[in-house]
Amino acid sequence: MELNLVLRGIALIGALIVGATALIVLRAEWRKTALEDHVTKIMMVLLTVGCVEVVLVALGKLGRM
Repeated sequence: MELNLVLRGIALIGALIVGATALIVLRAEWRKTALEDHVTKIMMVLLTVGCVEVVLVALGKLGRM
């Protein structure tokens, strides 16, 4: 098995775990209204977007192979 496929698989699994965790935290923070809670929401959304990008690259749908 090529090292490239192994590394893409590890990235895919890691992105799925981190993305799911970020969505769970975002859901828990959603109703809070303090300033630091809004910052946390923004960070969780950006983390989720980054994980979606990693998943797309690992699956070969985005980026150059």
